[in-house]
Amino acid sequence: MEIIVAKRAGFCFGVKRAIDITFDLAKDTKEGIYTLGPLIHNPQVVQELIMQGVSPIEDVHFPKIKTLVIRTHGVPPKVYDEISKVGYKIVDATCPFVKKAQQHAQTLKEEGYQVIILGDKKHPEVQSLLGFSGDNVIITNINEPLPPLKNKVGIIVQTTQPLECLKKLVCQVIRSTREVKVYNTICDSTALRLEETKELAKTVDAIIIVGGKNSANTTQLTNLSRSICAKVYHIETADEIQKEWFKGNKKIGITGGASTPQWIIDEVVEKIREISFRR
Repeated sequence: MEIIVAKRAGFCFGVKRAIDITFDLAKDTKEGIYTLGPLIHNPQVVQELIMQGVSPIEDVHFPKIKTLVIRTHGVPPKVYDEISKVGYKIVDATCPFVKKAQQHAQTLKEEGYQVIILGDKKHPEVQSLLGFSGDNVIITNINEPLPPLKNKVGIIVQTTQPLECLKKLVCQVIRSTREVKVYNTICDSTALRLEETKELAKTVDAIIIVGGKNSANTTQLTNLSRSICAKVYHIETADEIQKEWFKGNKKIGITGGASTPQWIIDEVVEKIREISFRR
């Protein structure tokens, strides 16, 4: 059985940067380090951080904080202002691409545009963008009808959204307003990973998507693969793999979300190799 691992499987730049920052902090500071929410959407990495003394919290007034890390998804300005007033050390691990999207949202608001955010309204990245976007902001996932729009509309995108969704949104918006300004804030890594996964799914008998069940970009990879390949399995760890998945298969594809560490992908590859050897 042939196993093909996608070249872009695993950590993206923003996630690797946040992980490196936080683990370095853990080496230098032995206590009082917390992240505001989970640093990334991968339970295994979050658990590893906890073992190193870095725990996620939701309350910025948690009494034991000495250093607070802002996660990759960023926070709204009012949250940043609130934690700045508390007095402990702040380490901002927001992904630079998310930072750029925040800046674009702020610019659109200041220029008088009604901001539309394409993304999942419950996702922490979108919640952070919301705080930069003004009072008339609209959040859409492309499947919902748009409300009446103002004459000037600006569009930004959750960094893990597919480009096709942005194209559809722009086509909808230009029918309903006179002036449209678009910032394509989709991360290049996301777009390339989706395209690579699309091509991989076309050539294999089954594809394994490795990553957190709460990860937006991993879910995107899974949904895309299911539109192409008959056998698609979204797992977080190698322990979830079942040997029955591979009966009659000659070629298996593996990819991972942007928050998936290489060691988990390696364990998945090894588990599938063991199953193949025993057949």
